[in-house]
Amino acid sequence: MIRFEQVGVTYDGAAEPTVRDVDFEVPEGELVLLVGPSGVGKSTVLGAVSGLVPHFTGGTLSGRVTVAGRDTRTHKPRELADVVGTVGQDPLAHFVTDTVEDELAYGMESLGLAPEVMRRRVEETLDLLGLAGLRDRPIATLSGGQRQRVAIGSVLTPHPQVLVLDEPTSALDPAAAEEVLAVLQRLVHDLGTTVLMAEHRLERVIHYADRVVLLPTPGAPPVTGTPADIMSISPVHPPVVALGRLAGWSPLPLTVRDARRKAGDLRERLALTAGNGAAGATGRVGATAPREHGQTTPPPATSTTGRLFRRRTKTTTETHAGPAATAHGLTVRRATRTALRDIDITVTPGETIALMGRNGAGKSTLLNTFVGLLEPTAGTVTVGGRTPHRTPPRDLIRHVGLVPQEPRDLLYADTVAAECTAADQDAGASPGTCRTLLDRLLPGIADDTHPRDLSEGQCLALALAVVLAARPPLLLLDEPTRGLDYAAKARLVTALRELAAEGHALVLATHDVELAAEIAHRVVLLAEGEVIADGPTAETVVSSPSFAPQVTKILAPQRWLTVSQVREALG
Repeated sequence: MIRFEQVGVTYDGAAEPTVRDVDFEVPEGELVLLVGPSGVGKSTVLGAVSGLVPHFTGGTLSGRVTVAGRDTRTHKPRELADVVGTVGQDPLAHFVTDTVEDELAYGMESLGLAPEVMRRRVEETLDLLGLAGLRDRPIATLSGGQRQRVAIGSVLTPHPQVLVLDEPTSALDPAAAEEVLAVLQRLVHDLGTTVLMAEHRLERVIHYADRVVLLPTPGAPPVTGTPADIMSISPVHPPVVALGRLAGWSPLPLTVRDARRKAGDLRERLALTAGNGAAGATGRVGATAPREHGQTTPPPATSTTGRLFRRRTKTTTETHAGPAATAHGLTVRRATRTALRDIDITVTPGETIALMGRNGAGKSTLLNTFVGLLEPTAGTVTVGGRTPHRTPPRDLIRHVGLVPQEPRDLLYADTVAAECTAADQDAGASPGTCRTLLDRLLPGIADDTHPRDLSEGQCLALALAVVLAARPPLLLLDEPTRGLDYAAKARLVTALRELAAEGHALVLATHDVELAAEIAHRVVLLAEGEVIADGPTAETVVSSPSFAPQVTKILAPQRWLTVSQVREALG
């Protein structure tokens, strides 16, 4: 169905090809997963299937890509639209209409389908993706995860033969991700749809794949094989594979169920380690140990690669002795919806909090009230002793920084170097501070690259570096690992731990349960705009089947959270 024949892509002005020697085939009715570190060209490979590369992006494509027998060099994207449905990394760039129902119907209208067919397919898709309650909602009012489901639905309704998906679950909560992946699997198994997908959160998708195509490094030819074979050599792999490698399991498990069947001996070994037993392992969490709400002593920094942040003569947390942020009785109404209802939360210096909950639960709304973008309908919000929506922005940025779900909203310069220079100047930081942060978070991004040419992961890393240059006492991050591979996420965790160790407060709105397990001291669960749980990470996530990390599920009833904790315990 999809055939790559010695394909290479070189963008205008680039010294080297982004990808080269790409040669593989995706048979009809298979789900093939494209994996690799950030920046190796996964989005370029996907774009070549839909014809966006090179017809829209520019550059030179060598070799040949065919889809259902059509050569993408001679067929433009509109001439492939009846065969290929594409969802990119940025759902907002995908939308054409204003409401959910209209967006689901638009692709079918473009293909001239009959109204009765369109109506039936819209209803089917609303039900398949859990969108029925959103059918009349303006897209602008949806959460990031809800938008992602709408984008996926809009390419499902025309019933394409091929689906090309770039990070399709990156903004989805765990339950919604499972629903979407189950729909894709049903299309593959029942209708023979061909799916080519790139995804960094391999713990969610690896067991759905028929085959895996690995792009190991930029410009290197791909390696193709079964999921188990590729995961045994891949530089990017989910926690279940990392645990399997650590324990020496063969073959490597790809699911929690398979891992639990192999984990008996490992549980026994861990039960014998000092301070651990069958009752739990909360004493073994080391630098990621959760703390009771209100405890202000920060955990030690764990970086072994040199400090990312230089202490100033007067640290940011010395300017305000109280909590970094508080919300009391906070209620926010948006149009006819109550986005937050009677929220009480206190964020203390040195504390890392993970805000979790299903899409549309109110996580981003809460962050936006802390940074002054939204005014409370009722209740109070303070940040560093100030009321955010009444504080001038120039003063507020000294107390709080936000990295939004769409990191490009923060970027306006023509080059990466210019962005970093401007960030250093705005933050009053030493020249080179932002660039150093960027290199630690995601090395290899050239100074002269235009931000619009960055992948989602690279763009997020740049936005993080821009905000972190100011070292704000309170740092808010909305889906900070979206588009990041495991190595980049590990570098981010190191950077955030250092900030917390120096007394900065961190609040992360995330669906990444592995990130929460790795770094959060507290987890706050939201549902329908209300706090339904607030407590230490180990207690909160272990009791939740949706938000427990893979290691927790595999080693239950022992209460381990991450592979690094297990490795440390085993010595």
